[in-house]
Amino acid sequence: MERNRTNRRQFIKQTAFALAVPTIISSTAFGKGGVPAPSERVNLGFIGAGVRGGQLLKGTLYNKGAQVVAVSDCFESKRQNALGIIKDIYTKEGREADVNARAYADFREMLAREDIDGVVIATTDHWHVPLSMYAIGAGKDVYVEKPLGVSVDYGFKLRKLVQDKGAVLQYGTQQRSNQYFRIACELARNEYIGKLESIDAWCPSLGYGPGPAVQWPASTPATTPPADIDYERWTGPAPMTGYSDTRVSTNGSYHIYDYALGFIAGWGAHPLDIAQWGNGTDETAPILYEGTGKVNEGTMFDTVGIWDINCKYANGVKMHFMDQGTAMPVVKKYHPDPRDHGTTFHGSDGWVCVSRLGVHYSDEKLRRIKLKDSDVHLYKSKDHISNFVDCIKSRKKPISPIEAAVQSDLISHLSNAAVRLKRPIKWDPKTEKVTSDAKAVDKVVNRKLRKPWKV
Repeated sequence: MERNRTNRRQFIKQTAFALAVPTIISSTAFGKGGVPAPSERVNLGFIGAGVRGGQLLKGTLYNKGAQVVAVSDCFESKRQNALGIIKDIYTKEGREADVNARAYADFREMLAREDIDGVVIATTDHWHVPLSMYAIGAGKDVYVEKPLGVSVDYGFKLRKLVQDKGAVLQYGTQQRSNQYFRIACELARNEYIGKLESIDAWCPSLGYGPGPAVQWPASTPATTPPADIDYERWTGPAPMTGYSDTRVSTNGSYHIYDYALGFIAGWGAHPLDIAQWGNGTDETAPILYEGTGKVNEGTMFDTVGIWDINCKYANGVKMHFMDQGTAMPVVKKYHPDPRDHGTTFHGSDGWVCVSRLGVHYSDEKLRRIKLKDSDVHLYKSKDHISNFVDCIKSRKKPISPIEAAVQSDLISHLSNAAVRLKRPIKWDPKTEKVTSDAKAVDKVVNRKLRKPWKV
């Protein structure tokens, strides 16, 4: 059995640099309950076992074509919790023989395992690109959570590595694997709302809600890290600062600028990704960014909390990218029941708006449209992790490839820069360079890594 496993892994590596036919699993290779034989499963490791990592882990454990064999996290408690989840679900699914995952404090030990085919990365944002590059360098395919990272140049380097190595990289913009979003984008791409003219994209922001404004901490005294965490490794390539529970909390990792851009990227990645998909601009980005916003100065959570950015594409389409509070008065003018997030495509003959709760139309006739064979039919995926697993086997591109990830992530970065610099920013998609105030913008969108970490 181990010989078969080794041969399959050699096959995957050999075909990573060229197109190959999908791996076919014969009916005799399946075990009890339709679970493929161990030699035919994709072995996965998880880096990051917090809130999002735990959600992805639970979903993956029900995938019969994959087996989770390793987990790594800087928190000992999270590692042990993940092992418990693996044991519980595999036992429930009648896969007791697969309860053999190991936990690693250091992700590098996990990546050294030759039996691991791919890794799922769900860490703090500042680790996303470095870990992806380390994993691909170790011969693994990657599922990486959004946003892509805290530095534009890291994303470009990752794209080149993925392309050079022929690796599979699935970006965690899972809305693409939801039929609501595909339907809305196909209506826009095929001009069933007329010629596309503009897009509204919005998402939750820091502290916005129906109640009183959230009082974010101004500062938290540094304390000794508890034994549960390897704080040096958690900080990794980010600037080293004194430990505090707030700093390593979920809100801290989302909204402290050392580790993230805030929800302008962490949540904004979703509506922006759909805007790009529906506009047919996965391999480019807007050429102009201008608007206003507010940085949460004087607090630990020093990311952009409010933003109102107008973008323009080379194809003439305009995009209005907003936080939830800014968006509501805009969206309510045409939408009967807007949500805290969404993407609206406005055409010359109508509009279509999509969120995770469904699709709204300017005219209900749009709901009954059936695509013609000659229309643009977008990539279909029912589950983001399953699509990743399938692509590891087939070597096909996943539904959210690195090329799309880099461009939608770029929009967040340049929007963040426009707010912080309080000036319009011009971008050349062909050269992938800023053409206005390049030095000032570069200081905002690119960062140096703390030694010894590098990309």
